[in-house]
Amino acid sequence: MEEDDVYIREQNFHSQVREYIICFLLFAVLYIVSYCIITRYKKKSDDHEDEDAVVNRISLYLCTFTLAVSGGAVFLLPFSIISNEILLSFPKNYYIQWLNGSLIHGLWNLVSLFSNLCLFVLMPFAYFFLESEGFAGSKKGIKARILETFVMLFLLALLILGIVWVASALIDNDAASMESLYDLWEFYLPYLYSCISLMGGLLLLMCTPVGLSRMFTVMGQLLVKPTILEDLDEQIYCIHLQEEALQRRLNGASTYTYTRGSFAHQLNKELDNIRNQRNKLERRKKASGWEKNLLYPIVMLILLSGTTISVLMVAFNILYLLVDETAMPKGSTDRGIGNTSLSTFGVAQAALEIILMFYLMVSSVVGFYSLRVFEILTPRKDDTTMTTIIGCCVSILVLSSALPVMSRTLGITRFDLLGDFGRFNWLGNFYIVLSYNLLFAVVTTLCLVRTFTSAIREELLKALGLDKLQLSNSPTDPESGKLSANGHQKTL
Repeated sequence: MEEDDVYIREQNFHSQVREYIICFLLFAVLYIVSYCIITRYKKKSDDHEDEDAVVNRISLYLCTFTLAVSGGAVFLLPFSIISNEILLSFPKNYYIQWLNGSLIHGLWNLVSLFSNLCLFVLMPFAYFFLESEGFAGSKKGIKARILETFVMLFLLALLILGIVWVASALIDNDAASMESLYDLWEFYLPYLYSCISLMGGLLLLMCTPVGLSRMFTVMGQLLVKPTILEDLDEQIYCIHLQEEALQRRLNGASTYTYTRGSFAHQLNKELDNIRNQRNKLERRKKASGWEKNLLYPIVMLILLSGTTISVLMVAFNILYLLVDETAMPKGSTDRGIGNTSLSTFGVAQAALEIILMFYLMVSSVVGFYSLRVFEILTPRKDDTTMTTIIGCCVSILVLSSALPVMSRTLGITRFDLLGDFGRFNWLGNFYIVLSYNLLFAVVTTLCLVRTFTSAIREELLKALGLDKLQLSNSPTDPESGKLSANGHQKTL
């Protein structure tokens, strides 16, 4: 009997060690990829080692950790679905025994823990640490900045806890809820993360439909469009004439020193736009036939199919919600991964669900940066400040943490949410879930209709040559007049 107990303890110990090693390796890969992405966009600084350089480096490491956690949240549900299907297909295979329910649940719990840690501790610390200078009258240095940062974090924690306390007291005023107001660990943190999850879900609801329609425009800019009823040689010739006219206008404006500052910048900007248009037209002219006539339609059909399937799955999920209460998203504490398939068509449907999840995530990021409110956070290669990087990491963390919840709420997958992801209060509210599905389906459909109608209208105008009838409102025209001292033209 003692030998059996020792054997069981050894097996549990080896299983724990194996899970820790697997989690560490997965996170190490995500951390390296995240570091490469951030350093690609981070603004280059001097090699001089000073106080600000140390602060920037610490903030960089914290942002890298946060972005790695965001990547883990994105891959969490797809990895769980793949693991479930693999265990169903090869239940007795010795080489996949490490892929079990304990590992999957451990990954969900770690991602949930690190998401809270990054969102409420690390990212606020990175921002306050980056902006801190030390209290007035204290000795300047790293220690003074750390002290100021911790004081700001403490005040921020008091503010957030006070807001949550007031909100929860106003919403739930029964006796049990009033007693739970003084329970920090069991009430405050889950309630706070539930509110953040709801905000992330609403942000996804706002960004994803815009991103799904914006994806067609983005791919249209990356790929070469087919030339239908277009004369590229004529367009290139017209662009050359416009470029030469702008160049002459710029040379004429440069002779007036008092107008150089106001008009030179505007003319250079117009000249850059003209050159970009010329480069695009030349690229379209040099592109091969298969790239123009085969690759572009295939990619557009794939995007249209993915968006249509997503909307149809949401529509079917709305019907399931109305007739079957089991369609409601819920959490699961069962560790029996690999017992049954949650996909009606097996591996094929599981693969489709995973593709749609990644597609929705990419679309939500594209839609996020397409909104005017968040355009300021758009990263630029080798020219992004650390403050902007912190904002980007927080935004992507909120989006990625809400992705598993959104996928389950919209019915993209039937895989139950594990760990703390399934304990959100609003998931059990039928009206919130139904409204979420209806808004997603309606807004996505409207965005697609608007995108396709505007695209067809623009292509028809180009084919008929009506797009060239737009009049330019340029403030200068060297062919008809000279520049006056105040920047206006003199009428001849």
